[in-house]
Amino acid sequence: MTMSALGEPCVLLKLGEIVLKGKNRELFERRLVGNIRAALKDFDLKTDVRQRHGVIAIFLPEGTSVEVADQVAQRVTDVPGLVWIHRAWRVAKDPDTVVKAALELIKDRDEVKRGAKFAVRSRRRDKRFPLRSNELDRLVGGTINDTYGLPVDLKRPELTVFIEVDRDEVFVFTDGLQGQGGLPVGSSGRALVLMSGGIDSPVAAYRMMRRGLHVDFLHFSGIPFTTSESIYKAYALVRKLDRFQGRSRLWVVPFGKAQQSIRTSGQDRLAVIAQRRLMLKTAEEVAHRIRAGALVTGDALGQVSSQTLQNITAQDNAVDLPILRPLIGWDKTEIMAEARRIGTLEISELPDEDCCTLLAPKRAETRAKIEDLKLIEKRLDAEELAVQLADSIQEYTL
Repeated sequence: MTMSALGEPCVLLKLGEIVLKGKNRELFERRLVGNIRAALKDFDLKTDVRQRHGVIAIFLPEGTSVEVADQVAQRVTDVPGLVWIHRAWRVAKDPDTVVKAALELIKDRDEVKRGAKFAVRSRRRDKRFPLRSNELDRLVGGTINDTYGLPVDLKRPELTVFIEVDRDEVFVFTDGLQGQGGLPVGSSGRALVLMSGGIDSPVAAYRMMRRGLHVDFLHFSGIPFTTSESIYKAYALVRKLDRFQGRSRLWVVPFGKAQQSIRTSGQDRLAVIAQRRLMLKTAEEVAHRIRAGALVTGDALGQVSSQTLQNITAQDNAVDLPILRPLIGWDKTEIMAEARRIGTLEISELPDEDCCTLLAPKRAETRAKIEDLKLIEKRLDAEELAVQLADSIQEYTL
């Protein structure tokens, strides 16, 4: 059977929690389709992205190779809001054509060669199709059984043929790629991530993208007292994360002189928390300028000695914007596993001169008092210093 007889390759996308959004669903789907189209700009293809009931189909130009279709499917696995991505075949709405396509689709599969158990799962979104779902199951399944001698097992099949009858065509496919799930990036607003070169903050950024936030990134460099290594590392992390949202921006603050001022304030044990509050104040100023509605950090309760509940409360007091901490209840093993999955762990483990090493007291304060921190900030004129730091930021475009 030729490719034209089998049909044309396409990509079928399954939505997740978007389908539960009721009257707001159309807004989320529109945002998702826009994100899919933006992701496909990497390809020199005139794709046709169409919304259907509960699914989105990507139709490819006539003559597109299977290899390119596979690449398109792999690319959209990074788009939040999708739970399954299927490389499907688009065939005519005719029972005989559907049967022939199913036979052709599986003929070279290893499962067929070893006589594996199989099942057929049909779904009829277009009720005008002459066969009901169970009738189509029996027709296709019976033909596969007669042709290849495979046994049917509806409970634990080793091979499943999926058939979905849509408005204008039928989709036939077997396996799928798991998507990111969550909500479309941009559907929940915009936030600013405090981006270190460590393991936690990139994971926190990803978790917020997955909840629909489009995020920008703010990195604090120890320059002029450290090298540019941490900037290169932050840039590499942002590039890795950009595949989930696109149009990412990295802002860098030269923070070394401000740290020196904190160090000479004479409050050694409070230096880490005072620095953190100044970072948050600076981030808030930047967030106002870029119209971000929240700050995001990679804090995890109790992970390091300074991340106590009292210290976190003291940090929240520094700003008015909400601070989102998606990893607050995660342990390090969980965070590292997620970093490995999204591809940031290897970069985060590269050595660099982090600005935090400039303020590393022998013993960090675990019960910082807000009044003490405000005294330090009064001496430093922290509010004005945060504005000056925000004025000094540099944008690094991807």
